[in-house]
Amino acid sequence: MFVGHYKDVEEKEVTMEGVENTTIRWLISPKVGAKNFAMRYFVIRKGGKIPIHQHDWEHEIFIIKGEGYITNGRKTVKVMPGSFLYIPPNEPHGYENPDSETLEFLCLIPVKEGAIPPEEMGE
Repeated sequence: MFVGHYKDVEEKEVTMEGVENTTIRWLISPKVGAKNFAMRYFVIRKGGKIPIHQHDWEHEIFIIKGEGYITNGRKTVKVMPGSFLYIPPNEPHGYENPDSETLEFLCLIPVKEGAIPPEEMGE
């Protein structure tokens, strides 16, 4: 078993092109023994965004704090604490926080090549 607290995990700026005012904490990854799923904690600060992009893996997301918008380029949905969503593989998706101090959410993804950065793969 592994137990931790999110504030004990390094908060890193998201460096993907077009991302603004967004951090990530890798809470659970192969580095701590996870074989199937990784759990990340995102914070998008006011005015921040993650532009529309897509991957060949699914996402499961749970909004913890703040309000913002999720889009697939055709439809935009407002999210708030308690909102949850499923993003299928290859579905375009982007996030924006125009008004809240922070938009904070958990995002789970499969442990899959290309989805997990090398430093989170463990030994």
